[in-house]
Amino acid sequence: MRRRAFAASALAAIAVPAAAQEWPTKPLRMVIPYPPGGPSDVSTRIVIDRVAQRLGQPVVFDNKAGASGMIGAEFVKNQPVDSHTFLTTTTAMVCITRHLQPIPFDPEKDFVPVSRMCTSWGIFAIHPSVPARTVAEFVAYAKANPGKLNFGSSGLATITHLFGEMLQLEAGINLTHVPYRGSAPATNALLAGEVQAQFDQTCLPHVKAGKLIGLAMLSDVRHPDFPDVPTLREAGYRKEEGDSWFGILAPAGTSPSVVAKLDNAIAEALRSPDIIEKLHLGGCYVTYLNPPDFRSRIGAETAMFGNIIQKGNIKLQ
Repeated sequence: MRRRAFAASALAAIAVPAAAQEWPTKPLRMVIPYPPGGPSDVSTRIVIDRVAQRLGQPVVFDNKAGASGMIGAEFVKNQPVDSHTFLTTTTAMVCITRHLQPIPFDPEKDFVPVSRMCTSWGIFAIHPSVPARTVAEFVAYAKANPGKLNFGSSGLATITHLFGEMLQLEAGINLTHVPYRGSAPATNALLAGEVQAQFDQTCLPHVKAGKLIGLAMLSDVRHPDFPDVPTLREAGYRKEEGDSWFGILAPAGTSPSVVAKLDNAIAEALRSPDIIEKLHLGGCYVTYLNPPDFRSRIGAETAMFGNIIQKGNIKLQ
């Protein structure tokens, strides 16, 4: 009986995939396809540092920036699958850029969703000279002055541009888009009155300082530091979900057991009060999604942003 019991337990151990038993067996490698210091970099480091501690292995953060995230994504796609190399991803990388130009990977075939971690706080802000203090007043003023209001963005076809396009389509207004080379220059232009509106996280400190007027949060919930600023959905717009979020992908072929273990560690980290606070200070809030829900969200937002780009006749020039 003892021999049979021992044999049965040994067979059971063999049946469990080695990756599930031992993983991780070496340091994790997290490729961040954007420069250091940006929101994707900061949020990844906050969360994955804690994940690595829980998994008992160090993590190497590898910033491979360029081409709107395409360089880093292509690098990970072309690496041999070792179940220890992963990729930070964003809304733009997998849901937007593909509608505007050829990209060097197939988001559905070349990668497997692990977890969505968090979303940037964004705000619809205007220059104080605009005679509006609510979204409804802004829409009414824009309808009375078609094409006379400018909104700045961090660049053509960025999510900060598409937020403005979404409002135009839903509200039936005509704004003039002015792209800048990054969010900070666009915010400086708004502060100077060169443009009258912006849809971006970088406006938040200036709203807090009273230099800009915050009309609506672009998130699903109100910002705890701005409890009187409603969400754009509360104002009657942004009927479809679309956010500037950050998540983790694994190369296709990564063991499902490894994906599940990494996802569980990320979910556990995102429940930690100190991680939640660090993300908040870094400009993000937790919007965790597990692998199947993350996959569904990527699919839904890919279709939604594609529709906006088509209706707005947006092209890279």
